[in-house]
Amino acid sequence: MNILTWTWIIVGLTFALYIGIAIWAKAKTTGDFYIAAKQINPIFNGMATGADWMSAASFISMAGLISFMGRDGAMYLMGWTGGYVLLAMLLAPYLRKYGKFTVPMFVGERYYSQTARLVALICAIFVSFTYVAGQMRGVGVVFSRFLEVDINTGVLIGMAIVFFYATLGGMKGITYTQVAQYCVLIMAYLIPAIFISIMLTGNPIPQLGFGSQLSANGMQILGVTEPGYLLDKLNGIQQELGFSAYTGRGTKTMIDVFAITFALMVGTAGLPHIIIRFFTTPTIKGARSSAGWALFFIAILYTTAPAVASFARLNLIKTLSNKEYSQAPSWFKNWEKTGLVAWKDKNGDGLMQFAKGAAFDGKINFEKDASGNFVKGPHGENVVTTPQTPLEKSTNELYIDNDIVVLANPEIAKLPNWVVALVGAGGLAAALSTAAGLLLVIASAISHDLVKSMINPDISEKGELILARIAAGGAVVIAGYFGINPPGFVAQVVAFAFGLAASSFFPVIIMGIFWKKATKEGCIAGMFSGIAFTAAYIIYFKFMNPASYNVAANWFMGISPEGIGTVGMVINFVIMYVVSKMTPEPPMAVQKMVESLRYPRTIE
Repeated sequence: MNILTWTWIIVGLTFALYIGIAIWAKAKTTGDFYIAAKQINPIFNGMATGADWMSAASFISMAGLISFMGRDGAMYLMGWTGGYVLLAMLLAPYLRKYGKFTVPMFVGERYYSQTARLVALICAIFVSFTYVAGQMRGVGVVFSRFLEVDINTGVLIGMAIVFFYATLGGMKGITYTQVAQYCVLIMAYLIPAIFISIMLTGNPIPQLGFGSQLSANGMQILGVTEPGYLLDKLNGIQQELGFSAYTGRGTKTMIDVFAITFALMVGTAGLPHIIIRFFTTPTIKGARSSAGWALFFIAILYTTAPAVASFARLNLIKTLSNKEYSQAPSWFKNWEKTGLVAWKDKNGDGLMQFAKGAAFDGKINFEKDASGNFVKGPHGENVVTTPQTPLEKSTNELYIDNDIVVLANPEIAKLPNWVVALVGAGGLAAALSTAAGLLLVIASAISHDLVKSMINPDISEKGELILARIAAGGAVVIAGYFGINPPGFVAQVVAFAFGLAASSFFPVIIMGIFWKKATKEGCIAGMFSGIAFTAAYIIYFKFMNPASYNVAANWFMGISPEGIGTVGMVINFVIMYVVSKMTPEPPMAVQKMVESLRYPRTIE
């Protein structure tokens, strides 16, 4: 069977499973909807947390970034992994002990202020919508290739699926759905990685294979005659094409690598959809146990990502560089239909040149005929309306979107069609699982934190449940819009969300737990200053002055928009501390409550 048929079968079966679980686990109370009535087994909760954590950025985009950036791309790997450890081991136990299952609830009561709660609520919604935009973009990428539909149509299909099981099942349905989604996504990630590792090195463990010597079969596949280590061969090929060594230092400055890594790490502590997971277990001990299990389940994918990136990069270069379009592999022509890969024959020699630099400048506008098909030049190259600019003087003629590397990897390696389809199902599972968790956060923020706690405290439980479902539905529509009009590729958009979370929530949570004299005025001033600075910086470079986006000389202290959340976090900390020192201390009851959080009690 062809890829399309296999995709319909595998994706259809997995979607049927998700919808069946949502019906079985339908939320009947607000406790079911918000925190699954605190009845989730720690192992299942660990798997669900893993699925919630490993979004489209982790599954689809992270290995693509490592593949194109080499060692510099590892900052995403280190930031997200270290961030979860920070959250699970340092912050989650205290938040779970406090007993408030949303960040706005914690902020409102810890800082004894409805205004602080409202600011936290606005920040939570802002962060969640930024994050969910990346997930819906990932859904569109997967659907556009594997179901051969337009990206926008793919986003609409994903919206419908998420709307159904997120609004019907709430946290209870989402949790059990995410357990199934974790199983799907981890199999989809590991199976092709294991196959390719065996093909290239003879080692069935990808984490070891990408550091091993090429096997005789691998040498034949790559067309090399001298034996050697896979990464050494990749370094040599990269340098022949004008790139820096794959394992060497890239173009990122040290301060920017640090800022991005740190922003991703501490931004984790402010992600509401992860924090809420620690309230779905019956006990504090169960929350700690589920954190450990989640770290184990996350590590399986994260330790495999560098291997997937290396395999894909090596295979990609070998199958494309210096080939005529008629000799281009089928995977390139298949993905070309999505507009996520393209070739512009700059020198007119009919050969696809893959080299350092950008093939196109800015947004690519492909010319299409009356039937909607891409117009082709005399050698099969794409015809684009993007004007010639100095940036296009680069000899590179190939545009390859970062987000396709993992999804296209099985096709590049010529694996069986069912494996290709399985990877598509895994990408959907990763994107939809995180999207559902984020939509639930938005729904609870509106229905519980805003309406129930601030506008209409007398609303009935049934009314609150209906409102939560309406809010989730509205959030799906807005998320779909951002999926159709994304502000960047998946991992970049997610990095923005982490930066916003780092600059708004991390200082407030840390000082709220470990400094009893942090005041409501300091909290409000710090949160507002941190997120305002970070958002303004991102908006300026991404939307108001995009020509300067990749020009490091224009950045503050050489820090890119992806890493500016670290500076926003520092601003938040400083302003919060100064304002807290200048304003009256918190009530004694609040200070005693903060002290009690840090002392052990009988474990439930």
